[in-house]
Amino acid sequence: MLWKLAGPFSPCWPRGGWCPGANSMAVLPRPGANATYHSPMQCPFCQTPLKADAAECAACRLTFPRTSALLGALPRLSPVVADTTRLLTAADQTKLKKRIAEIQRRFPQLVLQVVMHTFPEEHPFSLHVFWVFNGGNFAGDSQRGKDNHALLIALDPSRGEAAIMPGYGLETFLKRETLDHLLELAGPAWEAGRWADGIFRVFDGLDQLLESVAIPDDAAGARKGEF
Repeated sequence: MLWKLAGPFSPCWPRGGWCPGANSMAVLPRPGANATYHSPMQCPFCQTPLKADAAECAACRLTFPRTSALLGALPRLSPVVADTTRLLTAADQTKLKKRIAEIQRRFPQLVLQVVMHTFPEEHPFSLHVFWVFNGGNFAGDSQRGKDNHALLIALDPSRGEAAIMPGYGLETFLKRETLDHLLELAGPAWEAGRWADGIFRVFDGLDQLLESVAIPDDAAGARKGEF
């Protein structure tokens, strides 16, 4: 079974950067600080390149309201870890939530959400991920645009597809090839039915990726005070 990144997402492994210690806090840079690492988003339906501020896809005219009209109501999703497939044990979910809490303590701006769900096969997986990310509003109403540091890890065991979708505030520092690599690391565990192990492998790679682009909290404060 092939586990792949399915969607309009663009993450990279930037060179250099500050690496916080295990108990340190770090601040994620604002979009534009390193535009070299940004690559265009794509429409989740027809894969046409999109501008970040585009109201709709120029090719197929897709918008989130039209996606919602097509796909219907969102499934009921639990915060942090949502598993409607019931393939994660209660112990698995507890461990995953603990690991997410550790990552979010180090990167307080980050909002991580895991969704395991069986999506209907008549529409592209990337379209479902776009729908869940926007409809779920995981970062909250006050964190939109460049302040949206939500990151969705979506997994459909039935389809054998997975995706990592970052909010706009993270897209600048991520690249599709990097997220592909994270999912490839998790693939063997998922193929063996070890769902939590695969997600933990994604977390470990993601933790290193965020370390490479973050700046220490005290350095961020010093910069703020300079202006």
